[in-house]
Amino acid sequence: MFQSLKPPPDLKISEWSDSFRRLSPEASAEPGSWVTARAEYQRGIMDSFNDPTVREVVVMSSAQCGKTEILNNIVGYFIEQDPSPILVVQPTLDMAQTWSKDRLAPMLRDTPSLSNLVKDPRARDSGNTTLHKIFPGGHITACGANSPASLASRPIRVVLFDEVDRYPVSAGSEGDPISLGKKRSATFWNRKIAMVSTPTNKGASRIEMAYEDSDQRKFFVKCPHCEHPQEMKWANVKWDEGKPETAKYSCEDCGTLWDESDRLRAIKSGEWLATAPFNGIAGFHLSALYSPWTPIADGVRDFLEAKKQPATLRVWINTYLGETWEEQGEQVSEHSLMDRREEWEAIPEDVLILTAGVDVQDDRLEAEIVGWGKDEESWSIAYRTIHGDPSAPSVWAELDQFLFQTFEHESGNDMIVRASCIDSGGHNTQAVYKYASQREGKRVFAIKGVGGDGKPLIGKPSKNNIGKIKLFPVGVDTAKHLLFSRLRITEPGAGYCHFPMDRDDEYFKQLTAEKIATRYHKGFARQEFIKTRPRNEALDVRVYAMAALSLLNVNLSNLARAVIIRQTAIEEVKKQRPIMSANKNSAFVNRWR
Repeated sequence: MFQSLKPPPDLKISEWSDSFRRLSPEASAEPGSWVTARAEYQRGIMDSFNDPTVREVVVMSSAQCGKTEILNNIVGYFIEQDPSPILVVQPTLDMAQTWSKDRLAPMLRDTPSLSNLVKDPRARDSGNTTLHKIFPGGHITACGANSPASLASRPIRVVLFDEVDRYPVSAGSEGDPISLGKKRSATFWNRKIAMVSTPTNKGASRIEMAYEDSDQRKFFVKCPHCEHPQEMKWANVKWDEGKPETAKYSCEDCGTLWDESDRLRAIKSGEWLATAPFNGIAGFHLSALYSPWTPIADGVRDFLEAKKQPATLRVWINTYLGETWEEQGEQVSEHSLMDRREEWEAIPEDVLILTAGVDVQDDRLEAEIVGWGKDEESWSIAYRTIHGDPSAPSVWAELDQFLFQTFEHESGNDMIVRASCIDSGGHNTQAVYKYASQREGKRVFAIKGVGGDGKPLIGKPSKNNIGKIKLFPVGVDTAKHLLFSRLRITEPGAGYCHFPMDRDDEYFKQLTAEKIATRYHKGFARQEFIKTRPRNEALDVRVYAMAALSLLNVNLSNLARAVIIRQTAIEEVKKQRPIMSANKNSAFVNRWR
């Protein structure tokens, strides 16, 4: 009868996890009992929550280090061992619901010590919902950083901020979501706060700034051969050129090359060491070099593919090294782009597909047709300014002639535009809706630009508009980051941008009419694009043409291979039977050309 009054076992979070946590099959590649020693660095992160001198924990890491499961273990521990009000903040409300359904619910179901503490929300008398659950002695709420209401209600002792670099600058009009969440814990003397994320851009990364305010712990491992302690760094990864499978780690002291077993053995005996004074904030930084689930050879393969373009290299640095990306230079020079203009008559042979972007101004339409090759190498095929009032049918009729014309390819085949995106912002929204709705079968799409870092290039369409048509949100900042990184590429190949001789200086001034600047909003730094010249239509239409390519969702590498197969087959047919054609190899290619 006194069982309920018995104090909980004096366990650390890692000990609780090893004793009780079960990984669910739908949420883990290694279902079953949790083993902290599988990735030893997790122990120090989890157990810092049991340190009474630590009020905040900051984890800046790669995407392959198990940080989400660490947060889940912390949640499970506080539900069973130290019941408290808990708040888990995801970037958006949708992501909070996904976390609750895909991560929290399976953990509560499959971890026996938790299964009877939180009732299923489907039970008639549970009082629980997907985003709010009650357990003896406390409750847990999942919310989005974009939802000010859920960040400003009941007091909370344990606040867990996940993927903070994807948070909006402000939760509605209420201000910084992290500050709002922290205020919820102000009345608890024993509050615990965690900030966890993969970093993004230098100078605007929440997690990097939080880590720099911490004691900046790094995971040091000993060389299995000379026992020299060291932080693992990418510069010490060695491989034979063109052979990522030969990748090994080189000890920074003795130079001995570690194989995978050496690396895993070193990680198991590693320890966290602070590199800055302690001020109540424990900070942890991890790269995927420490991950037992990611062999170094895989990291090298990803690097060799990513380094082809600055945009993909940026993602690799963020998600594999767990480091911020620093843009090279503030602005692209229009003069350097003009100097590399080229001559071509028919569409160059490497062009696989055509898309178009259209910008609508009060007195004209601006449109560009862009050709795309393997690895999104691009060619500016045609540019047109159509003067006139966009409310007049004649303007749209001229746009029809531009978008639906036929182009001659160097192979001798004809090409047409396969998808077009038209901006619906401004004063002619209904005219855009009408035009796009009547040409949906020709893949003409209405779009609306959405600012902010981290937005997808193309979001989910909505029909909640006057025209009742599919309206696609376009992450314009994401697209501009991608475009400017490609404009800086100086050699033809992956991501390189080609321009014909008839593009004048005004075109290049418009294409480079914005630069990245760091602005402060309510005390928080954010990077945004600002105009350096009044006109930027060439930039906008290129962004919309990129969006059109994304909407097509075509694999350009597969298409390039199909073209090679087709051309080879045609040559063989010509040699053997001149009258025959290679239609069997043409279906995939013809679908896009």
